[in-house]
Amino acid sequence: MPKPSVLVAEELSPAGIALLEEDFDVRTTNGADRSLLLPALADVDALIVRSATKVDAEAIAAAPNLKVVARAGVGLDNVDVEAATKAGVLVVNAPTSNIVSAAEQAINLLLATARNTAAAHRALVNGEWKRSKYTGVELYDKTLGIVGLGRIGVLVAQRLSAFGMKVIAYDPFVQPARAAQIGVEVVDLDELLRRSDFITVHLPKNKDTLGLISDDALSKVKPSVRIVNAARGGIVDEDALYRALKEGRVAGAGIDVFAKEPCTDSPLFEFDNVVVAPHLGASTHEAQEKAGTQVARSVKLALSGEFVPDAVNVQGGAVAEDVKPGLPLAEKLGRIFTALAGGVPARVDVEVRGEIAVHDVKVVELAALKGVFRDVVEEAVTYVNAPLLAKERGVEVTLVTSEDSPDWRNLIRVQGTMADGQRVSVSGTLSGPRQTEKLVELNGYGMEITPTEHMAFFSYDDRPGVVGTVGALLGEASVNIAGMQVARDQEGGKALITLTVDSVIPDETLQTISAEIGAVTSRRVDLD
Repeated sequence: MPKPSVLVAEELSPAGIALLEEDFDVRTTNGADRSLLLPALADVDALIVRSATKVDAEAIAAAPNLKVVARAGVGLDNVDVEAATKAGVLVVNAPTSNIVSAAEQAINLLLATARNTAAAHRALVNGEWKRSKYTGVELYDKTLGIVGLGRIGVLVAQRLSAFGMKVIAYDPFVQPARAAQIGVEVVDLDELLRRSDFITVHLPKNKDTLGLISDDALSKVKPSVRIVNAARGGIVDEDALYRALKEGRVAGAGIDVFAKEPCTDSPLFEFDNVVVAPHLGASTHEAQEKAGTQVARSVKLALSGEFVPDAVNVQGGAVAEDVKPGLPLAEKLGRIFTALAGGVPARVDVEVRGEIAVHDVKVVELAALKGVFRDVVEEAVTYVNAPLLAKERGVEVTLVTSEDSPDWRNLIRVQGTMADGQRVSVSGTLSGPRQTEKLVELNGYGMEITPTEHMAFFSYDDRPGVVGTVGALLGEASVNIAGMQVARDQEGGKALITLTVDSVIPDETLQTISAEIGAVTSRRVDLD
């Protein structure tokens, strides 16, 4: 039997290549050159890339034998995961390969900013000895504000605590008691901005975090604050930061990532008190070797048909055919749960009821947890790291199964208890021969509606005219309603409107609707 073939499209560590060569026919190409890449994919079983190779639908279609795409790094911006999933191709990355390097780069920039290292270096090599001009500040007894207390944020907190810093953090998805175990006080964002002497960002980049450190945020900080972003470009608004530096409202900054990369010209470059780097967070020999060996091991597991811990689209290993259709639904329910809850629960219960409960449905719990954490953590969430993310945040997780399902052939429910005792639940089923996804319950209200990319939920006191008001306000905002259902506990009691719409509901429209109908709660959920 010929060996399976692995195409390495970008530089991989020698240790990673050596692992692959034990079992596979290893080939190389220049993945950035499409004229070389596409023909080389014709008969390969696995493809390994870094960031320069674009693995889109065209590339996947050019590789009919492809079983796994491996990204030797953390991000997956250059891989079309949806196209890969549709083609049955496993996608893996190396989610922990650079966390130490990224944490150390943030600390490196923070120290360099505190002591004006880059500006002093430039002056000295230009023949200028200016000790007094570049007087810095100590870290000892200063307050460090960490925005995003995920794995990298925790590493930063642990290391800078050793400098004698007081560490506070903003992360609505971390339990305060869990943070306290590592000596971190959890605060809201405004308090962090107000109290911090240094601020470092460690968040994923998404619609909620883009531009988080904005003009408004920077109007609340001390003029002596120094800000570091070694996470993702765009979380710190570069124009807003420029204005704050220019006006003396921020004392310095360390920037490793930019909204548009490569970035070789920025207004931020004009300041002596700004230290910049060309996205070096993962650029250490150790991180590169870890990335290479991690993806090599994942490729070996995938091509041998075994469980793949770092798969980002489907779980490796055997899953019953009757269970597989429920996995995307369970993940959606988890995402809706988190959006409705607005924070991390103290406990999550995943219920699986009906005919599929005769199978091993542990993977359904994992899919639900993937959804719960997908939009709130920096790293990619997989079927394997989701339980670890829950543990790190002090979330108790249970799986309940029963073949008894009175109303539906199969039912998946994600329900949780918040730290204040509030309970949130959302349930779904697969309906009919086409296994159409349906939401069938939310916080005790019954419904039957197909989830879409854009949804909204309004709870209010039941009375006439509310439906018309909601429709009219959405119409004024040019938001088309795809589906609407109203449920209530009793006539004149509490009611819930569930909406599916064709586009994102603007924040101001959501607020206007809430005010007009006197909503007790209103939530927008966007699954795009």
